[in-house]
Amino acid sequence: MDRDLAELYGVTTKALNQAVKRNQKRFPSDFMFPLTKEERDQLVTNCDRFRKLKHSVVLPHAFTEQGVAMLSSVLNSDRAIEVNVAIMRAFVQLRMMIGSHEELARKLAELEARLSEHDEQIQAIFEAIRQLMAPPDRPPKKIGFGVEEPRGVYGRKKPSARTTRARAKRKTR
Repeated sequence: MDRDLAELYGVTTKALNQAVKRNQKRFPSDFMFPLTKEERDQLVTNCDRFRKLKHSVVLPHAFTEQGVAMLSSVLNSDRAIEVNVAIMRAFVQLRMMIGSHEELARKLAELEARLSEHDEQIQAIFEAIRQLMAPPDRPPKKIGFGVEEPRGVYGRKKPSARTTRARAKRKTR
């Protein structure tokens, strides 16, 4: 918003808007645009810090990233000059980074070649893990000694002769 940028650059909102009007060719619609009345009302409703705009006759301007950079070259304040110098230094650094692009591309190609070699090795590791996780084809061997005798009869004991006689006596009664 124009008032926020004016505060950032250390100038009044009026001075900022005058500088923009004097340099309209530097601010096409994709750098700066005025808010509509509805947008302003919505902004005032949603943000308390824009209360002063509620009864303002002048609609505020919104700036894009490029518009903010262009403002730094149009305004004549110490802060605007600092920002403009910082932008120029950023462009110089960007140009230096682009110059080292060839070296970066070469290193990237080396890394890609090494990774393709490793991809094959990693694939072999995954295949070995899958084989280890697969269920075995034959049943597992039994552990311990196997006894090959007929099974013994387990359960109740054979009744003794004494128990058999006692039962017979009870039946006859």
